[in-house]
Amino acid sequence: MSPDDYCQQKAAQSGSSFYYSFLFLPPERRRAITALYAFCREVDDTVDECTDASIARTKLAWWRKEIGAMLAGNPTHPVSLALRPHVATFSLDGKHLQAIIDGMEMDLDQTRYLDYPGLQRYCWHVAGVVGILSASIFGATRPETLQYAEKLGLAFQLTNIIRDVGEDARKGRIYLPVNELQKFNVTAADLLNARHNENFENLMRFQVERAQRAYDDAFALLPAEDRRAQRPGLIMAAIYRTLLDEIERDGFHVLTQRISLTPIRKLWLAWKTYVRG
Repeated sequence: MSPDDYCQQKAAQSGSSFYYSFLFLPPERRRAITALYAFCREVDDTVDECTDASIARTKLAWWRKEIGAMLAGNPTHPVSLALRPHVATFSLDGKHLQAIIDGMEMDLDQTRYLDYPGLQRYCWHVAGVVGILSASIFGATRPETLQYAEKLGLAFQLTNIIRDVGEDARKGRIYLPVNELQKFNVTAADLLNARHNENFENLMRFQVERAQRAYDDAFALLPAEDRRAQRPGLIMAAIYRTLLDEIERDGFHVLTQRISLTPIRKLWLAWKTYVRG
């Protein structure tokens, strides 16, 4: 199996909405973004699938060295082998790749966030920099486009947090800021024990409204001349905002189930967004 095939398989197996945004890209950009996505999945799985934190740290340390080796021209892993040719082509910053690993390591060090600024810092590492790298691959010509992509990454991560509240709580992680839980009179035990009530619904409505504002703020930053090139991000946004609408329409029942869109619906949203340009 070639490095590109490995990354393609990694992306396809994940079932992620990101996969649908790659479909309409030219071959080289599609290979580059698929390799970047596979890298994100590899380091994320290192934390999510490893029950021993010390082993997870060792694996993340290996990835730090592997990124350094890739930038020096000596990668060994299929993902870094696939990503290496695109680093110079699309001006991918090694510091951003290392920042993603920093974000994954934060999940080993911290399971709660006291306030929204603290959560934003985490979101920047695991999603904002991914947005910046992705926009570079898609074809950013203006600095405002990278600002748009960073803000869009934040919106995506806030959406993930809303969708995965129950699942994350069962893993011992609560990303909703502590001061906001207190504001809405929701406890960590409520999340862990799936106590769905009016207080929880009010809390989640607040979270959804903030995520929607993040999408609006991102779109306001995207220059018209880069809009066509950035369609993959806009496709993702269409899918994720529809998911937010579904979560709200379903009454925020995210403590006991993982609300998602069907593949056909994702493909339809992707096609509709692509055609609209």
